[in-house]
Amino acid sequence: MTFDLSPENYKNKAAGCLIGLAIGDAFGDAARDPENQFLYGITMDFPEKPTGSTDDTEFALLTAEILIQSQGNPNREDVTKAWKKHVIIQDKLTRGGASEREAATNIRRGLLPPESGQFNTYAASDGAAMRSSPAGIVAAGNPDRAADLAGRDAEISHWAEGIWGAQAVAAAVAVAMNGASVEEIFAEGMRRAPEGSWLLHNFKEALALMDNHDRDLHSVWMKLHQLLRGEYKASVPEAVVSAFSVFLLTKGDFRDGIIYSGNFGRDSDTIGAVAGALAGAMCGLSGIPQDWTARVRKPSGTCLQFTDQLDIVEVAHKLTNLGT
Repeated sequence: MTFDLSPENYKNKAAGCLIGLAIGDAFGDAARDPENQFLYGITMDFPEKPTGSTDDTEFALLTAEILIQSQGNPNREDVTKAWKKHVIIQDKLTRGGASEREAATNIRRGLLPPESGQFNTYAASDGAAMRSSPAGIVAAGNPDRAADLAGRDAEISHWAEGIWGAQAVAAAVAVAMNGASVEEIFAEGMRRAPEGSWLLHNFKEALALMDNHDRDLHSVWMKLHQLLRGEYKASVPEAVVSAFSVFLLTKGDFRDGIIYSGNFGRDSDTIGAVAGALAGAMCGLSGIPQDWTARVRKPSGTCLQFTDQLDIVEVAHKLTNLGT
């Protein structure tokens, strides 16, 4: 694939991707709040009360930091060093995902990647997928490189399905950054799921369901939930396929994608983060409501303390300096 972005457009799309991720994260977290559901039924905009960032946004910023510090070419030592500096030092990962908490415990015990991800109860969670978008920004137009970078980052906390989910998101972001259509973006994510994997099975089943209903969002809404729902809400085959499906059903529209992914239920912050990253990479920061950007541009450091008040747009611009 030919890289076809001017420097200005590259920065716009990179910022749109990371801000989109942060909006989807915060919006999905707010939408599943019982008080908000009681007041509004479904969430159509950010609620009045302050919205903080969660592990989705803050671990994505950790991935970005790893890429920046390694000049876009991280190895296992680079990833482990960053986790020891920013994750392991915290006694508790407040609002952190189970896969990340267990990986941190493994590292404290002396297990390093890939064993820290392989020997992890939550190795198939969406915790690596939620943070892999920066790899797609760096590798814009080069989905194979994006998948490789995402795999290097993911293996510290995930294995198999968990890694494939991260690679699906990163590769899809890479082609979204470079002007791919909604259908091409969905297909690129699906292409990263190996034959025989649960992830590919769910991708195929979801796509068949949507096609059988002419990709009408309202016709498949409940059926899609029933098709994908598993015991563990944050598994890659459920959450990542849900995010890609909402992105396809809303035709890549940013606002609709955020609203429907945020109100999807289950692991709605990660579903929103992935859908928001894909849509944001398509439309760029200029296509995102400014008031929504202002709500999330500087994270709260709720999960990873080093992210407190980082400027997400500035981080995104730094990632473009490493680009293809």
